[in-house]
Amino acid sequence: MRTKRFGRTELQLPIVGIGTAFTGIPTQNETVSEYEGAPSKVDQALGVETLVAAIDAGCTFFDTAVLYGRSISETMIGAALRQRPDAKDQITISTKAGRSHEGYDYSFDAIVRSVHDSLERMGLDSVDVVYIHDAMGQPMERVLADDGALGALRHLQDQGLLRHIGSASNDPATNLRYIKTGEFDAAVMADSWSLINLTAEEEIFAAAAQHDVGLVAATPIERGLLVTGPLAGTKYLNRRFSQECLDQVSEIQKLCARYEVPMLAVALQWCARHPQVASTIPGARVPEEAKSSLAAAQLEIPEALWTALAPLVKHFDTAISV
Repeated sequence: MRTKRFGRTELQLPIVGIGTAFTGIPTQNETVSEYEGAPSKVDQALGVETLVAAIDAGCTFFDTAVLYGRSISETMIGAALRQRPDAKDQITISTKAGRSHEGYDYSFDAIVRSVHDSLERMGLDSVDVVYIHDAMGQPMERVLADDGALGALRHLQDQGLLRHIGSASNDPATNLRYIKTGEFDAAVMADSWSLINLTAEEEIFAAAAQHDVGLVAATPIERGLLVTGPLAGTKYLNRRFSQECLDQVSEIQKLCARYEVPMLAVALQWCARHPQVASTIPGARVPEEAKSSLAAAQLEIPEALWTALAPLVKHFDTAISV
């Protein structure tokens, strides 16, 4: 798979990795309740099977978080790596700290404890990237303080427990504020960059370029809409799609069909065509989703399709603030 330079880090990331926010959740509609306080739907055996399938399909990048699966995501990564020990040194792994299913805590001690717990769950001595997770609404000066979240991550970095520090937020404005500080090596852009969300063009790309911040697109397939097209009865976490937006997606889907290219491949590769975007991390619930995303990254897409696609790419307010 093609790789790209990850900002000012020394890492080269594949243009498609695997996000684990929904890994092991059997159905699309159950992903919504997972993050709304209902009993967890995560099937750990299914999740481990999904991650092993991803490794076997050539995945070299997993993104996780303490929040995902109520920390079970990290446990499943650890189990998958034990099943495929030869892959352990070949896979870039990023996780996040500050937000868990129990709430938010960006204090020095909480971040240190969080990272140590993450490493234990994954069976790792160190991790490639740790992001400060979803710090929207938090006093920025406290998050960035020497005795706050950033200070804690710098301390752990000095100890060799993590290589790079980033910002990851579901709120693009919060991500932008942190990128602009120049303190961060990387950022996960959620709700900012897809065929139907062009928020990153406003300021995020320019700020990232100024500070050479590596960017990962976290919602490149819009919770699955840009895989299947509009489907009646389908629920999407933190999304509202207007009829105009759905109609536009249908037009993109028709274009892809004319070229006999899956819309999934177009959605993922389009995101990574931007020079500031190193990788995309579509979520994989089940093995087939992991395998299809990794295969989609390697399909040859004719230049004529990209030319025809350009006028169909438009911005819609798809994300619901959380």
